[in-house]
Amino acid sequence: MTVVGPFGLSVRDQALEADVQAGLAAVEEGLLEATKSEVPFITEAAQHLVRAGGKRFRPLLVMLAAQFGDPYAPGVVPSAVVVELTHLATLYHDDVMDEAEVRRGVDSANARWGNSVAVLTGDFLFARASHILADLGPEAVRIQAEAFERLVTGQILETAGPSDGRDEVEHYLDVLAGKTGSLIAVAGRFGAMMAGADEGTVDILTQYCERLGIAFQLADDVLDIASEGHESGKTPGTDLREGIPTLPVLRLREQAAASGSADDRELVELLKGDLTDDARLAHVLGRLRVHPALEQARRDTVRYAQDARTCLAPLPDGFAKSALEELCDAVVHRAG
Repeated sequence: MTVVGPFGLSVRDQALEADVQAGLAAVEEGLLEATKSEVPFITEAAQHLVRAGGKRFRPLLVMLAAQFGDPYAPGVVPSAVVVELTHLATLYHDDVMDEAEVRRGVDSANARWGNSVAVLTGDFLFARASHILADLGPEAVRIQAEAFERLVTGQILETAGPSDGRDEVEHYLDVLAGKTGSLIAVAGRFGAMMAGADEGTVDILTQYCERLGIAFQLADDVLDIASEGHESGKTPGTDLREGIPTLPVLRLREQAAASGSADDRELVELLKGDLTDDARLAHVLGRLRVHPALEQARRDTVRYAQDARTCLAPLPDGFAKSALEELCDAVVHRAG
């Protein structure tokens, strides 16, 4: 078996492996071409995260979805470049909002060049994605615009927080569907659509990818607490230190409110405090790792991954479908 893409995905068919590898290589070339500018400094800034690497999760999904039509259709690779450029652009903006210093093992653009350059570089990537998108037709432009609206709405909802009386967990899952699920859904939609798959297949792969995207983010939430190492690409406890209320924390709050446990209430208060101190953070992480809230978050991750797998049921059996199913298993495995 050959490892292809994120999570050590194994492709069991040589022809599929060759298609996916060739497609991802073409996407990489397309990303470098799309981030070139006549101004050398813009090229350097725009290629900063491209050259830092990454899972290329979204292009992989484009390539696998395209297997349900003509994977060699001319729009497949450009659509994957569009989705990944859009994702990269959001990372530049996210790092400014989060005041992040590191991204993918290198200095973030804002840490290296300042917030203004980081924001403008993200805008440059959006512009280049739009330029490629225009050649893919008005339907592709509409799909991307709708997804981008959902993405931004999700980000705003996260910033604003839940409205009065709104369940925090429901609000958070809605945020993830917008912030993360919407663009991953486009990956499946573009791959199938550009390959000429029928409308039913396009819809199935769109729904699958959105659910998988949410499961992927929930697995990251679990890893931020459960990981002893760096499986998520971040130092364990990063979200806690930054005060980001991810799903395990929300499940803890939920259980504390329901049970009234003194220990749970104390842990909730600790999470509200200053966790910049390494010893205090380690203490909180240790308590969360053995708390039922973390297991509940794992079950939520499994549920979304299983929902994604269920979406695939109507598709014809084959190596591409098996690879998509294996991605569901891989996401669950990441969450423990």
